[in-house]
Amino acid sequence: MSTETIGIIMNGVTGRMGTNQHLVRSILAIREQGGVTLEDGTVLMPDPILTGRNEEKLKALAEKHGVKKYTTDLDSVLADDSYQIFFDASGTPYRVGFLERAIAAGKHIYCEKPTAVLSSEAYRIAEVAEAAGVKNGTVQDKLWLPGIQAFKQLKEAGFFGEILSVRGEFGYWVFTGHDEGQPAQRPSWNYRSEDGGGIIIDMHCHWRYVIDNLFGEITDVFTHAETHLPERIGEDGQPYKCTADDAAYALFKTKTGVICQFNSSWDVRVRRDDLFTMQVDGTRGSAIVGLRKCWAQSMENTPRPIWNPDIDSPIDFNDNWEVVDPGPCDNAFKIQWEMFLKHVAREERFPWTLREGAKGVELAEKSLESHDKGAWVSVG
Repeated sequence: MSTETIGIIMNGVTGRMGTNQHLVRSILAIREQGGVTLEDGTVLMPDPILTGRNEEKLKALAEKHGVKKYTTDLDSVLADDSYQIFFDASGTPYRVGFLERAIAAGKHIYCEKPTAVLSSEAYRIAEVAEAAGVKNGTVQDKLWLPGIQAFKQLKEAGFFGEILSVRGEFGYWVFTGHDEGQPAQRPSWNYRSEDGGGIIIDMHCHWRYVIDNLFGEITDVFTHAETHLPERIGEDGQPYKCTADDAAYALFKTKTGVICQFNSSWDVRVRRDDLFTMQVDGTRGSAIVGLRKCWAQSMENTPRPIWNPDIDSPIDFNDNWEVVDPGPCDNAFKIQWEMFLKHVAREERFPWTLREGAKGVELAEKSLESHDKGAWVSVG
């Protein structure tokens, strides 16, 4: 059994998501398991180098997790042929610039979403990558979550009959930093539109690939956005004005006729099964789909309620739902990383490209346009 080393430039991974999901739970986890085995028996072993602007942060991260290589000199690493892949998890406003430099250096591209602030830039950088002939991909991790994998099993088995509608709820209470003993737990840039913040650009990029892949391509959107909390406390301990939306209430039409309603909010307290849940209703059955679990109710187990507001309901509506076992599931980010590594090393299919990522940015723009107009807006 031979081993191939595949060099990966990991740019901007000192943030929470880059560190936890991409470095530790994906690339280092792949190394710890002994690499990725290709169909011909070759073992593909990732070899990461950390890049960024802050040498102290890079050094601390590398030492904590046993990564041998890091540098603030990105150009020197881009010029090194031993690194085939450039991965970016930096701030959204800076992403296109990094990707352009990496594409010009002939690197294959994998990056976090959103791929750009503007859809015109997102589509442009996709075209640049395509013209250069480099392989490219966008993180679309939620497709491999255990709850969604269980849902896909039900769908493929015909459990739902005809799927009619989907109701998605995402969010939790993000503390502003004003309350004693409750510091803010998200970076301040998330709440400034001038820094690429806002829940629409963050979450509607997710909803685009989730809906497109599970229910049908989105054709129209109607969104109302709000900045419910106008002030938060920044990293410097000082209050700042929130200029980005922190909640969005959206309806999506699809080519298949499935109607999807997704609420996204950082101003909501959770009383549901998970931070993100979808209720999928079909003619023969329904499912509650969370990040890690899925519950299903068939036509045979559907109760027959009678409307009577004067007494407590004799039906416990949490009964008659069965847990759906998706089988063994690895970390969703790691699964997609392994697929991209195989795609780069061989000609394995990888449909989650920069162009697909650009569709998410486009949906976010159309959602904001819908809010501004107070009307339905066509997508695509």
